[in-house]
Amino acid sequence: MQITEHIASLSEEGRLLAAAAEQAGPGASVPTCPGWQIRHLLRHTGMVHRWAAAFITEGHTAHHPDGGEPDLDGAELLAWFREGHRHLVRSLEEAPAGLECWTFLPAPSPLAFWSRRQLNETTVHRVDAESALGGPLTPVSADRAADGIDELLTGFHARPKSRVRSDKPSTLRVRAVDTAATWTVRISEDPPQAVRTASEGSTEDVDCELSGTAEGLYLALWNRLPLTAVTLRGDRAVARLWTDNSAVTW
Repeated sequence: MQITEHIASLSEEGRLLAAAAEQAGPGASVPTCPGWQIRHLLRHTGMVHRWAAAFITEGHTAHHPDGGEPDLDGAELLAWFREGHRHLVRSLEEAPAGLECWTFLPAPSPLAFWSRRQLNETTVHRVDAESALGGPLTPVSADRAADGIDELLTGFHARPKSRVRSDKPSTLRVRAVDTAATWTVRISEDPPQAVRTASEGSTEDVDCELSGTAEGLYLALWNRLPLTAVTLRGDRAVARLWTDNSAVTW
């Protein structure tokens, strides 16, 4: 996906998140984030938006702490979230192509990194907000979902921080049936090693395979849908190793 597409999608996802949060109300429970209410979701996501925008607008070239979550609630909290989201979108739209600032995952450029990262951050938390309503979720296109899977598998979980590890080596395949994308994830005592290939090029034997639409896999791998939302073949313990240990922080 192009940077402009990421930013446009980020703009829409933030609006959807705010609309779902407003409809659910600040005290509504968020099933996909046990222990959280909508107010916690808005405070967290709004803080992340402002934190990210600061790198873009202030050009920090090293890690910079976030400003913390606000002591706001109700309509005031919702307005604060919306303003922070709009500020993030404007910051990305107005940033120069040659933007230089700190990032924490491989990317073609800092601008490409932050537009992609904040799109996925906001999409996952939009799903959280919609889950509080108990109705259908707004769809994620196959291309966007595959891009989000790629960031998660080849970005987040390639880092030393990943807790997806096992004394017994195993291999997990993730196959998106509505795209040409397949990921082979090798799990060991070290951080997982994921390689993306075309679906027809993935013929090796694996211990476990998760297959389904890119959207279903995206949300299942982010633990926003249960494993029953996708098709599992092989050793379920390998899939459980993922779901039990894959929660990420920046």
